Amino acid sequence: MDLKLTGKVAIVLAASKGLGKATALAFANEGAEVVISSRNKEQLDSAAKEIKQATRRTVHSIVADVSKPEEIGVLIKQAADQFGRIDILINNTGGPPFDKFENFSDEQWRKAFDDILLAFARNCRLVLPHMKQAGSGRIINIVSGSAKSVLANSVLSTSMRLGIIGMAKLMADEFGPYNITVNCVGPGLILTERIKDTLPKDKDYDTALAEKAAAIPLRRIGKPEEFAGLLAFLASDQASYITGQTIQVDGGAGRNIY
Repeated sequence: MDLKLTGKVAIVLAASKGLGKATALAFANEGAEVVISSRNKEQLDSAAKEIKQATRRTVHSIVADVSKPEEIGVLIKQAADQFGRIDILINNTGGPPFDKFENFSDEQWRKAFDDILLAFARNCRLVLPHMKQAGSGRIINIVSGSAKSVLANSVLSTSMRLGIIGMAKLMADEFGPYNITVNCVGPGLILTERIKDTLPKDKDYDTALAEKAAAIPLRRIGKPEEFAGLLAFLASDQASYITGQTIQVDGGAGRNIY
């Protein structure tokens, strides 16, 4: 299927590794002009080089911390100045720490708000004028499987991700007349380096993976490219009537009905 992303300008945040990098690779494979960003220049440049080698397409890397307004402002301005348009925004960021509710301070709550919910809102506000000028746009928020199914000790992440989902619903309503869609995607267990690092060190790698996957109906952990494929589809013309939705990519692990 030709997703018709050739020439589209996509900004993928937190793309130096993991799901962000897999998403950037998927967009580059589809012919998009991809701008990737993260806080770590060395990792970001390495990701850009890896994607270029895999796709033979130049990927543009700009160092930025999404929680810092001045840096994300520069990122979006540079992308718009270079390409004359912005068509796709992939909102993505690392997660806050896990712990019981009673152990988090006001400062930790504020940091989670600044780093996740406020950052996503700011990013959307900054790209909106460019998408309106282009006559269409795709905003896709990477959230978490915990937004639909309880995950122990994830109160900071769950609270902020649910805020993003509510915000996306309202944005979908407000941005619809401009032909801009807004959706959220919640990853379940996807085999990134972060997941690999959580595996028990005293067990065989394949055994540890199988134990993690035991409760998943498909009996395996997802691949980053399987997750990224959905984002590429949601950014395409074929998904132009899908907006305001939150879609799980979890192998059926979420037992929620709605």
